[in-house]
Amino acid sequence: MSHPAPPASPASAHAAVTWADPARQAAFDAWLAPLAAAHGLQPASLRPASSDASFRRYLRVDTATPGRSCIVMDAPPDKEDCRPFVQVQALMQQAGLNVPQILAWDAAHGFMLLSDLGPHTLMQALDPADPQKAHPWYLQAIDLLVDWQKASRPGVLPPYDEALLQRELALFPDWYLARHRQVTLTEAQQQMLTRTFAAIVANNLQAPQVFVHRDFMPRNLMQPVHAGAPPGVLDFQDAVYGPITYDIASLLRDAFLSWEEDFVIDITVRYWEKARKAGLLGAASASGWGQDFGEFYRAVEWMGLQRHLKVAGIFARLTLRDGKPQYLQDAPRFIGYIRSTASRYRELAPLLRFINEVEQVQETIGYAYGRM
Repeated sequence: MSHPAPPASPASAHAAVTWADPARQAAFDAWLAPLAAAHGLQPASLRPASSDASFRRYLRVDTATPGRSCIVMDAPPDKEDCRPFVQVQALMQQAGLNVPQILAWDAAHGFMLLSDLGPHTLMQALDPADPQKAHPWYLQAIDLLVDWQKASRPGVLPPYDEALLQRELALFPDWYLARHRQVTLTEAQQQMLTRTFAAIVANNLQAPQVFVHRDFMPRNLMQPVHAGAPPGVLDFQDAVYGPITYDIASLLRDAFLSWEEDFVIDITVRYWEKARKAGLLGAASASGWGQDFGEFYRAVEWMGLQRHLKVAGIFARLTLRDGKPQYLQDAPRFIGYIRSTASRYRELAPLLRFINEVEQVQETIGYAYGRM
């Protein structure tokens, strides 16, 4: 998950880029020098472009062409592996998506020069109070998603299998409950979470398998620089091969903004119709999701639940282990998502009661959408 940094003026930008390791800074300067001549870069304009939840960071550098710039990825190889980024970039480019071009790559040091897709994320164009204005952006986003999924084939990306889904779910008790909330689970609570997680994963694995971006959300989609161009796609290095429900769930149940349910359903229906026409929900789905939107929407909710539990754990880990408290500020949004989904399904009632207890929420009688 990346966070755009405010623009810096070229005159003061260079001082804003700091290096904890002088040797790494020297390696970077040596790498950048010949590229500056080849690509018309202006090293003095180097400045932060965005922050990231990982150890990776992005810098922006102007070129000699007015209004044009490039992006530098700084990914220490002892902490970040750039090879998945390179692989997925090629897959997305082949699928026709607007992704950064790789202009140069120093694999040994973890430096990469990329084309710049612009300074404005889709997130910056959205206002939860104005869904009508947001609607066209989301239609473009689901077009991108279907194009990406149509390129899917097995054996190319790591599988989003039971083991990985369960490892991600374990982040919730390990980091959100134990470390953030300082909850010590009773044996009964542990058994309840084990049963619930098993049910969630079983539901998730019923979905047809496609390429999964894994963080397909407005902060990772860029407003096009040129009119008529599709939005750009970033932060795709963790892509896997897994449930078709994952990316549409993350798009509409966002980490940093929430939409009313009628908007969520409207966009999900439109995505479902496009996925059906593309053959992505056909015979591969034993549940008949290609014929029944209600069943598909249920599957998206259960997939979203896995993501919400995982992200709450990740946000706690980023705060407590990595010193990035800004992420945990959005944890209440994910707890809200978890409670909303758990309130709809009888088999999730024990999870809802437990979350309400942890969060000290008084459960209300009655359900807005009924139980399924």
